[in-house]
Amino acid sequence: MTKVRVRYTTYEFGDSDIHVRTLRDRQQYSDDDQIAEQIGISSANWPLFGVVWDSSRILANLMHSFDARGLRILEVGCGIGLASLVLNDRLMDISATDYHPEAENFLRENVILNGGKEIPFVLTGWGDEYCSLGEFDLIIGSDILYERAHVELLSGFINRHIAIDGDVILVDPGRGHHACFSKKMVSLGYSHSQEKPENTEYLKHKFKGRVLRYHRN
Repeated sequence: MTKVRVRYTTYEFGDSDIHVRTLRDRQQYSDDDQIAEQIGISSANWPLFGVVWDSSRILANLMHSFDARGLRILEVGCGIGLASLVLNDRLMDISATDYHPEAENFLRENVILNGGKEIPFVLTGWGDEYCSLGEFDLIIGSDILYERAHVELLSGFINRHIAIDGDVILVDPGRGHHACFSKKMVSLGYSHSQEKPENTEYLKHKFKGRVLRYHRN
């Protein structure tokens, strides 16, 4: 397999340090066996899972202080899974999923890097109606509404895997599809609110997106 270059970064969350191994940049690519290509991941999109985006940093910061005790939590489209690593460091019940064939390998390495317990991971797409994930009290995600088709796919996936009285928290950078997604979620019986994230001074650039919250009534 073509070797990709990586980098190691430490993110601070209060008194906790989370160490992550990511792709060095968005120019990295390795799909010699065409596994990613066969499931529709182009060479241009291949590296997107492997870097830490501003939205994921905001979600991770939210999860650092979120009262998640007793909740079964799922991070969808986890990519590097920074929020999952934060919750794992807090010893919360976190699982993760992504459809990128390398996401699980990077998550496993990062769990080891932080000395944490194994994070259950399922490789699946949002259109898979037969995956073994089960139901969760809280579903989280960041920057995952970057295509119009994701409105139907993601809302359907969440609706299959959210528990009664469950909550959803998504961080969206403002790609333009969150309004349609929220309308779809309301039609499925969820209440909805949104807000600007607070205390984002750790970001290099101003964040123009929103934190989207949904509750299954």
